[in-house]
Amino acid sequence: MEKEKFYITTPIYYPSDKLHIGHSYCTVATDTMARYKRLRGYDVMFLTGTDEHGQKIERIANSQGKEPKEYIDNIVVGIKELWKTLNISYDKFIRTTDDYHVKAVQQIFKQLYDQGDIYKSSYEGWYCTPCESFFTEHQLVNGKCPDCGRDVELVKEESYFFRLSKYQDRILKYMEENTEFLQPNTRQNEMINNFLKPGLEDLAVSRTSFKWGVPVEFDPGHIVYVWIDALSNYITALGYGSEDDSLFQKYWPADVHVVGKEIVRFHSIIWPAMLMALNLPLPKQIFGHGWLVINGGKMSKSVGNVVDPNVLVEKYGVDAIRYFLLREVAFGQDGNFNNEALIQRINSDLANDLGNLVSRTVGMIEKYFGGRLPDARTETPFDKELETVALGTAEKVEAAMEKMFFSDALMEIWNLIRRTNKYIDETQPWILCKDEAKQGELANALYHVAESIRITSILIQPFIPSTPEKIWAQYNMESNLVEWEMAKKWGLLPFELKVEKGESLFPRIDMKKELAELEAAIKASQSTAVANQGKEEKKEEKKETPKKHEEPEYPAEISIDDFCKVQLKVGEVIESSVVENSKKLLRNVIRIGDEERVVFSGIKEWYTPEEMVGKRVVVAYNLKPRKMMGEMSYGMILCADDGNGNLSLLTTEKKDFPSGSGIS
Repeated sequence: MEKEKFYITTPIYYPSDKLHIGHSYCTVATDTMARYKRLRGYDVMFLTGTDEHGQKIERIANSQGKEPKEYIDNIVVGIKELWKTLNISYDKFIRTTDDYHVKAVQQIFKQLYDQGDIYKSSYEGWYCTPCESFFTEHQLVNGKCPDCGRDVELVKEESYFFRLSKYQDRILKYMEENTEFLQPNTRQNEMINNFLKPGLEDLAVSRTSFKWGVPVEFDPGHIVYVWIDALSNYITALGYGSEDDSLFQKYWPADVHVVGKEIVRFHSIIWPAMLMALNLPLPKQIFGHGWLVINGGKMSKSVGNVVDPNVLVEKYGVDAIRYFLLREVAFGQDGNFNNEALIQRINSDLANDLGNLVSRTVGMIEKYFGGRLPDARTETPFDKELETVALGTAEKVEAAMEKMFFSDALMEIWNLIRRTNKYIDETQPWILCKDEAKQGELANALYHVAESIRITSILIQPFIPSTPEKIWAQYNMESNLVEWEMAKKWGLLPFELKVEKGESLFPRIDMKKELAELEAAIKASQSTAVANQGKEEKKEEKKETPKKHEEPEYPAEISIDDFCKVQLKVGEVIESSVVENSKKLLRNVIRIGDEERVVFSGIKEWYTPEEMVGKRVVVAYNLKPRKMMGEMSYGMILCADDGNGNLSLLTTEKKDFPSGSGIS
């Protein structure tokens, strides 16, 4: 019988420099899903790649005296090496400079033009080269890019436009009727309320001010700009627009596009509109995961807070890093990268729970039975509960994986691991071994532990794929015993099980010593990244540090320039809770555009958490973060004060005003 198809993709990464742990997070998660589906018997196509055109790459290459393709080639080699290091099992790697892709993009552009979905006009706007994005005047912050804070330039040029507005109602209707299309649900609500309902504008899809891109064949002065070029990769990689489109016919539509939340809009609105225009099926699902952040901020080379995954893998091994990324963060939400949390996970979950379970069980079988369990066994009162937990785990893991809840799936597996460790404590093999009459119980207990380890080794395969083989080698497990469906059966290990002790799966780490060494290694890699970034971009002029002065008796007058330093934005409160041991504070989670922030506010006397949820508030966005009640607070909610100590939230008159809107 023909296998069921499963097509999954990462975004194609922009190769302006080495990728960091945030990019690795996305790719490891996608790889985990691909591996899981293969283990379930699916015919899987897993696509990743690089988005290689654009003005930023052209400028960097020129500054180094290289052609853009020459500059990119070296970086792409590094990306492929990183994916090899992280054990990424992709089936195809696409580069947007590949000849077949360029040809297909030109055909797509021409088709859309011929049918009237692309037209020529002109565009004027503020352009940020690093972000490859246009902004209106009111979107700028202090005259700079609202996303990265760098300089922007006014661009006015002739351009071709895609009639995005034409497909607005169809996309809105599709999202409302297909509630699983964009996940998590918060992303879908955001796209509907912030973009589709307010109305879509047509999209500039060509440029004339630089040359590094796919040429528009029928108008040589133009190159295809970002989105039609980049988004088309998901179908051109399958041969769409070529003489052999058999892979496209086989795998399209994609089952899931895995993307970062910052590019959800392009994948859930622009990409569906393009596919509708081409009369092609839409992907079944788009999953917009959160960011892996450091101290509440997104990783960025310019900020100097990137973490090189190669440094981590070299110190701890690939499976330890994969486990941390997948277990520590609920997929879909932002998660904080923290050195201490990383080492804690390795020590607690991997070294203590799993590694110690595997090694001490082999050790006991060797010590008590010379490495081979006898087939004469006697049941213990604790057997049934362990068997029940073990046999129920696979189903729970599958339920979590179908929703891409990787952390939940791992939690279920570790529940089994911890229950197995508890079973050892209950049966007490070190006591049973002293009584000749209890040898049957001892053999039975160790067999039960080994069988639970067998099931565990099957279930951890998608997440930490190198570890199961090490377990199988120590327990002499045949391949037919570790297929996915065999995790749902008990008692498959041979009665006279033979074991051979191997190396420790995850050696325990000295926390204090390792933290110091890890901090030094990461800082060294960050310093290199910042230095390289400085070579690529023009340095800003040094600004004079203002002299300290005494606070005036009355508030001093400020200039418009001073006022513009304060960035105010509209935010939507999505969670609110009382802070224990505080008389005034509420802990609020506020969505500001594509970002979610924790903001503490001393308004408990005037507002309950229930009243806060759903409110549109004004947030001091660029206020320096500070620690409150043991957690960082990123911003301030603005309130009016009647002079008698009574507070009232500042909000927008229009209730549906989108979060992330600037205030000026």
